[in-house]
Amino acid sequence: MKKSRILLLTLVVLLSILTTQCAPAAVATEAPTTKIYKLAAIFPGVITDADYNTLAYEGIVALKTATGIETAYSESVAVPDVDRVMREYIDAGFNIIWTHGGQFVTQTADLAVQFPDVVFIAEGDAALENSPANLWFIDRNFHVGYYGIGAIAARTTKTGKIGYLGGLTLPFSYAEAHAVQQAVKDSGLDVEVKLVWAGDFNDPTKARQVADALIAEGVDVIMSSLNLGVFGVFESVKAAATPVLVTVKYTDKSSYAPDNYITSLIYDFSGPLTDIYNKVVAGETGGYYPLGFATGVKFNTPLMNVDASVISQMDTVIADLNSGKIEVVKDSSEIK
Repeated sequence: MKKSRILLLTLVVLLSILTTQCAPAAVATEAPTTKIYKLAAIFPGVITDADYNTLAYEGIVALKTATGIETAYSESVAVPDVDRVMREYIDAGFNIIWTHGGQFVTQTADLAVQFPDVVFIAEGDAALENSPANLWFIDRNFHVGYYGIGAIAARTTKTGKIGYLGGLTLPFSYAEAHAVQQAVKDSGLDVEVKLVWAGDFNDPTKARQVADALIAEGVDVIMSSLNLGVFGVFESVKAAATPVLVTVKYTDKSSYAPDNYITSLIYDFSGPLTDIYNKVVAGETGGYYPLGFATGVKFNTPLMNVDASVISQMDTVIADLNSGKIEVVKDSSEIK
């Protein structure tokens, strides 16, 4: 009997050992990790320009505040240097690269092909063909806003002459000028549109010379499409012997010439940048993002230094632009 018990106990122990050895090993499970994004922005100018580059800086500050994302930026990057700067950020672990300027589109798209795991954001004025899957393209659509600018100028002028003052003869600037012409035609008013370019977006001296020439020809509303050069326009209209009004672009600049300022076509990149970031986090690594009155564009209101009737008429025009009732033709063809 005693031997049987010993034998039985031995069999139980052996069976336990065999069961333990044959049991499948426990598989360790880990919760899926959330991808951490880091965004680097590249600007063609300085963030203190109170203009196009300031808007971009405000955009990344707003994004960081809202999401906590790590951000970095480089100022005054020239076109020949942008490829190197983007690569340096990628080497440093940044996986969202935003180039703020239409002059950087080609290099940004080319690098997106080479780095498919990095998300790129580019800006321009016409959708890219065969855009990489990891590229977000922001279409600035400047022409839509300049239809409104042209409509304001046509209804405000007392001399019947208005002037568009651009920087360089680029496709987006041609599109703005054509939109102004469309707005004047649609208004049915007998208004002459003079189209001129200073040859530089950031030279106040050149801009003042061109503005002075426009005023000498009887223009009493100048539609500026400049960056730092706009300050030369302000000096010109303030010094004019007869009243001359001005519209500007990007930011509220009413404090620089309050007696001559009508409005600014305001652009905001904070909302679009945050929207794109949220789409990236959700898995949309690329796409087309058109700017418009629902996505970052507005007129600085109320309009200043214009008749009440102009404000009333423009309320209707702006509403029709917002709703899409007014269709602005995007014509980037050269103006000769």
